[in-house]
Amino acid sequence: MSKIHADHIFTSESVSEGHPDKVCDQISDAILDACLMQDPDSRVACETLATTNLVVVSGEITTKAKVNWQEIALNVVRDIGYNDPDVGFSADDAKVMICIHKQSPDISQGVTEGEGAYTEQGAGDQGMMFGYASNETAELMPATILYAHKIVEELARLRKTEPEKYAFLRPDSKSQVSIRYQNGKPVSLETVVVSHQHAPDMKNEQLEQLVREVVARVIPAELITHEVQYYINPTGRFEIGGPHGDTGLTGRKIIVDTYGGVGSHGGGAFSGKDPSKVDRSAAYMCRYIAKNIVAAGLAGKCEVQVSYAIGVADPLSINVDTYGTGVIADDAKLEQLIREVFCLKPASIVRELGLKHPGNVWCYRDTAAYGHFGRNRFPWEKTDKAEALIAAAKRHQLI
Repeated sequence: MSKIHADHIFTSESVSEGHPDKVCDQISDAILDACLMQDPDSRVACETLATTNLVVVSGEITTKAKVNWQEIALNVVRDIGYNDPDVGFSADDAKVMICIHKQSPDISQGVTEGEGAYTEQGAGDQGMMFGYASNETAELMPATILYAHKIVEELARLRKTEPEKYAFLRPDSKSQVSIRYQNGKPVSLETVVVSHQHAPDMKNEQLEQLVREVVARVIPAELITHEVQYYINPTGRFEIGGPHGDTGLTGRKIIVDTYGGVGSHGGGAFSGKDPSKVDRSAAYMCRYIAKNIVAAGLAGKCEVQVSYAIGVADPLSINVDTYGTGVIADDAKLEQLIREVFCLKPASIVRELGLKHPGNVWCYRDTAAYGHFGRNRFPWEKTDKAEALIAAAKRHQLI
């Protein structure tokens, strides 16, 4: 049984939409959206690389959709805010290289219903996936990653909505938040680190004042109990950033994408993958399950793990850990409730969460910056199974 430390400081980081790896995640997911919106049965495994004025889009895509890969990539770059050739990466003069071919038939027969050794749609790969939830915030997310996201997201919003006032901000930035916990609950903000790409004429005092204002706006006042330690552009200068400063790749920010280092991670990245890939869809389902368990009051914290074999529909295992916060004495009993309330076959996950149909309410590109979890517009953030879990627990006399 996992233990809760009585008093400790935990730290998580986030990166903005202008971070080179996030540029790539957003391009890959924008291409996925474009394919699914025309052909919901598209198979997409799209990887992107970005460096000085070059974007390389590669991968395996089988689709009936008619997609202008280059246009999508450059539109993402433009939307993020890379529009100035002087910064070394710009939508106006970046080259785009396309290296795409169809999905391997060996993989296709394992994930296409009626093909291969099984009649049902199987998992797109082997592996284990995790989902996590905690009642320490209203979003049922760990506080450290939630507020790290909110800081860089708010800075990006200000940069885009008030460009004249914040002309000194450029798209690339990172944040880090350290919070003290007592008995499993966040009690005080200890340290904030922000590194933000900037124009040559920016004064450090401008950024420091802005970050302090943003922190006061996005982090609850009850957590700011004493003087917070700030490190703002601690090297003193951050003019060269984005893909010109560091090469970006799809799928490198998997901890930023999930729970900020809280709980476990199966290792699989999300962006650029269609929902037949359980790396993505089953991780979303595990979050859905864990969040509903916490919303039902069955635990204060919950981690759910599932595992699959490629081409096989049923999960090989389900494991639940409530870190000692569960109201049911044996966490293993929660597995019985999960199997009763949720179906974890890949095709059922896709249907339950509507993963083939991104649209106006949500799209995959939305997930590719500021976290895949913790924002209610995503279908895996619903808590509509909480009552069913409570009813099942009562039926089995577990509560």
